[in-house]
Amino acid sequence: MSLKFLAIALLGTFCAFSASARDIAVKTNLLYDATLTINVGGEVQIAPKWSFDLSGNYNPWTLSDGKKWKHWLVQPELRYWFCEPLGGHFVAAHLLGGQYNMGHWGHGFKFLNNDAHPLADHRYQGWFAGAGIAYGYSWLLGRHWNLEAEIGIGWAYTRYDTYECKGCGRKIRANKAHNYVGPTKAALSLVYVF
Repeated sequence: MSLKFLAIALLGTFCAFSASARDIAVKTNLLYDATLTINVGGEVQIAPKWSFDLSGNYNPWTLSDGKKWKHWLVQPELRYWFCEPLGGHFVAAHLLGGQYNMGHWGHGFKFLNNDAHPLADHRYQGWFAGAGIAYGYSWLLGRHWNLEAEIGIGWAYTRYDTYECKGCGRKIRANKAHNYVGPTKAALSLVYVF
């Protein structure tokens, strides 16, 4: 169901704007590809120095030993380009939202006041929504190809249930809330500009 929603949202975004072919791009985030996360993005110029970017990510896999990293994420973003749209420096504001089912990832870690140690022994299933700001740069590699790097920080709110073990359905805590502040976007994307 979520993949259908993602495809319809991407198609609707591009149909909503009347733009010349040079003002539309499709992309894949190579960092997400490295984690086996299926992802696609699209971008359309909406004003002389403004563009709208929409990306969707989906990871349905359960890995060995019951490790889970299942999730889907949708991330719309409004970008301001300093030079020309789809090339050079840009700043952006983005929203994000999705669902996850993850756990049993070894020793965990602590990062920016967020403790991931419980991921070693439990499974977490929930949803999240948030917003952030970002900076990026797009290198023009050729007439149709760009390489784009972007990093973003922001806030996300999540509600989740905690499960005792990787294979069982025994819930040990329900509807817990958490506020996250930190990186909300990291991308190294291969871009095709029409």
